[in-house]
Amino acid sequence: MHKCFEERQRAFEAARGVYPVITGEFCTGRSQIEVAERVLYGGAKIIQIREKEMADAPFFELVSACRELTWKYGALLIVDDRVDIALAAQADGVHLGQEDMPFEAARKIAPELLIGISTHNEEEMLAAQSLKPGYINIGPIFPTGTKKVGYPTVGNVELARLIPLVKVPFSVMGGIKFHHLGELHQLGVKHVAAVSAFTQAEDPAEEVFRWQTVLEG
Repeated sequence: MHKCFEERQRAFEAARGVYPVITGEFCTGRSQIEVAERVLYGGAKIIQIREKEMADAPFFELVSACRELTWKYGALLIVDDRVDIALAAQADGVHLGQEDMPFEAARKIAPELLIGISTHNEEEMLAAQSLKPGYINIGPIFPTGTKKVGYPTVGNVELARLIPLVKVPFSVMGGIKFHHLGELHQLGVKHVAAVSAFTQAEDPAEEVFRWQTVLEG
């Protein structure tokens, strides 16, 4: 079990490959817990639980159940937005968007959590990494239907320009499909986050394994 920020950040860096983001809306009738177990069984070493509309009590129960699974499989658990739920359920981290709780406030409340920050362009990326977060996410790389971000896509050409500027661990996200992985891997991407590619897969475990084979190569 990773207990401090430094341990969690090292574990994030070591967990190269897929970063499934699980939300019930895209689980095709399956429970989030079922999908979480399948992606972990397939080899994911980081998962994020994202439920924008779920009430506090059921969300805490969901995150707590996923916490047990991630302990079982030796993986990191990240909670979207909710610092309080992440702390209460003993998660490893929290992921903050540009409109969520400010990073400095979250770190004051939870100095040992791995705090990730969503970024969508060079300006946001440089501002975020100056705060020394646990990691940043860059996206959307390609058009996506799973989240209304209101930002233009980054694309591979701009991503290739940005990556040398990144001085903290990072993931990429947004519309990424299996056929994109080879080029992303060549650009130096080590963590690929996705929602529907895994949650809507017929067998999430098999899909995770297929992606990991490319990203770990």
